[in-house]
Amino acid sequence: MSSFSPPQLAAAGPCPDPCPEAVRALEARLADYLTQEQIVQVRRAYEIGARAHEGQIRRSGEAYITHPVAVAGILAELRLDAETLCAAILHDALEDTALPRSEIERSFSPTVAELVDGVTKLDKLQFRDRQEAAAESFRKMMLAMARDLRVILIKLADRLHNMRTLDAMAPESRRRIARETLEIYAPIAQRLGMNRIKAELQDLGFRALYPFRHATIARRIASQPVMRREAMATIEAQLAQRLTQEGLKHTLVSRVKSPWSIYTKMRQEHKSLEQVLDVFGFRIVVSTVSQCYQALGAVHSVYKPLDGRFRDFIAIPKANGYQSLHTVLFGPYGAPVEVQIRTEDMDLVAERGIAAHWVYKIGGAGGSAATARAQDWIRSLMDSQQAAGSSLEFLENVKVDLFPDEVYLFTPKGDILALPRNATALDFAYAVHTDVGNHAVAARVDRKLVPLRTKLASGQSVEIITAPSAAPGPQWLEYVVSSKARTAIRHYLKRLEHEDAVDLGHRMLDRALESLESSLDRVPAQRLEALLAELRYPRLEELLADIALGNRMPVQVARLLVLGKDEAAAAPAAPVPAASERIFITGSERGVLSFAACCHPIPGDEIMGYLSAGKGVVVHRNDCPNVAEYRKSPERCVPMAWDREVQGDYRVALRIEVDNKPGVLAQVAAAVAESNSNIDAVEYRERDVTVSVMEFAIEVRNRKHLADVIRRIRRLGVVHGVQRV
Repeated sequence: MSSFSPPQLAAAGPCPDPCPEAVRALEARLADYLTQEQIVQVRRAYEIGARAHEGQIRRSGEAYITHPVAVAGILAELRLDAETLCAAILHDALEDTALPRSEIERSFSPTVAELVDGVTKLDKLQFRDRQEAAAESFRKMMLAMARDLRVILIKLADRLHNMRTLDAMAPESRRRIARETLEIYAPIAQRLGMNRIKAELQDLGFRALYPFRHATIARRIASQPVMRREAMATIEAQLAQRLTQEGLKHTLVSRVKSPWSIYTKMRQEHKSLEQVLDVFGFRIVVSTVSQCYQALGAVHSVYKPLDGRFRDFIAIPKANGYQSLHTVLFGPYGAPVEVQIRTEDMDLVAERGIAAHWVYKIGGAGGSAATARAQDWIRSLMDSQQAAGSSLEFLENVKVDLFPDEVYLFTPKGDILALPRNATALDFAYAVHTDVGNHAVAARVDRKLVPLRTKLASGQSVEIITAPSAAPGPQWLEYVVSSKARTAIRHYLKRLEHEDAVDLGHRMLDRALESLESSLDRVPAQRLEALLAELRYPRLEELLADIALGNRMPVQVARLLVLGKDEAAAAPAAPVPAASERIFITGSERGVLSFAACCHPIPGDEIMGYLSAGKGVVVHRNDCPNVAEYRKSPERCVPMAWDREVQGDYRVALRIEVDNKPGVLAQVAAAVAESNSNIDAVEYRERDVTVSVMEFAIEVRNRKHLADVIRRIRRLGVVHGVQRV
């Protein structure tokens, strides 16, 4: 699936071999690990692809087939199997050519066809905009990836080659593709442990998005002073000498930070370029796990370790399967020395991630832990996509989940859970189980009782306290960071909102039916089923919810149910239900009711509802200036009243005239607080030498509570007048 626009067609003619050198280089690389029969299969894929793409050119002017061959070359470096390479060469054929899927199945296998289809965009469907199309294509790719992880490997190689040739694109397209690469594809590569591809995607994305910043940092890296190069050589020599004395057979290499990693560290840690560059980095690769710990002791004997900077990712691997020992030493020149220690197998997994699975598979050693973790991650994503309301919401959830760092936490039984950085106790609760999260009330972190919004740190032991009566609220979304928690909370709130909508819609339809001297119980079942089928509702609940949301008028639905379609069209307009048939509200229906900002109704006010399409019922005070206009559409007006038992706090606006002198605002705020009311906002409306006018937005329970607040404010000597806006 190319990120580039569909290739342009050139004049038809004979089909010469467009890139013989690239194909020969690819075959030479494949000879290292594939059989001759498999290489012939890859060659056949090239011939079919070249014929399908004949006459198509890229923006750079090259034959289009050069791109799929280059993608296969990237995957060959990772030593991927023949099926993946065939699919890589044909990955744009279904999307951009007339080649049918059946021919791919016949020439190769259903698996190759499935892989090609998994990487194919949804360009043939109609979407509202590019953003929705990209999100839906991404969702399709993730679903295909759940069936076969090789789909994402082809996509990452495709994106990598497109990034390498991005200069041919228009500036606006370059920036869009680069941003998408940095936000989605580089983090996915990191999440799958493919650090080599991740690093190149980040570097190319950074260069395309911020060319001047990239050039500045790259120049500084290239022009390191001689003193620094000598310091690197000295440290490397001393570490190598000590490891040799310990009898450890090892590989020791210095690590140079990439421009992107330097840039992100500068931004995250608010450091200067000099501070970030002034860090030496080395990687030590040994044969066994026990030698890793022996090497750790050796480097600690050369230079003293910095307190609190040691991380053991061998005992507790990262979520993407990465394993290594990390330590930071106090170097001889006062600069920190970062050292990573790992085995050869760990190094292979660190560089190639899940792609290392196919290296092991070809060598006959079976699957890898990285692959198992990747599949667990994909499964969790699939759970979240089922609960997500749209492909755009799913894409946002995935972005949230692609955190570069994790915290590692212990359950009371000693199991380890990995969560994104800044995760809270509530994130932990949802990571244990959705039901645990939905009923969580508090947590014990290292045996100390803490609230659910508490942020967690690696190594802590967490126990969640639940209660059957507890349930998620909208505010929970403000202090969770993991996509699983966010999706579960949203799903619960949507279900609650749907239940509220069904209940309110039922009451509104009943009221409309009563005005026609009928009820839902008296409507023949056949007529109800026919109406649902005609309006395309799978269940009655969906129709009732749409009535509450203002998408269907209850009076019109009632006429159709009582009179039928033909009679309803011929009959005179339905009577509007009388005010005596009011709907009573408790304030708990906030999923489908909203309270108008123009008049701020509160319990005790005379109220009415107005049906607004998509927004549901908007509640106004009867004395609101806008009500006269709304009454011109009586079929949309809903007679309403407050129930005896009302829940929650309600916003109200107060206009207060006060002396214009210091300390007045504090006095008024104290009076509001003493009345057990919260202040949402304060604005100065007018001001002169002696008098100021302030407008307070406060929360009250009902009219009596509001009267208490106003009475307390009026008692203040600095206040000239208070009125409700």
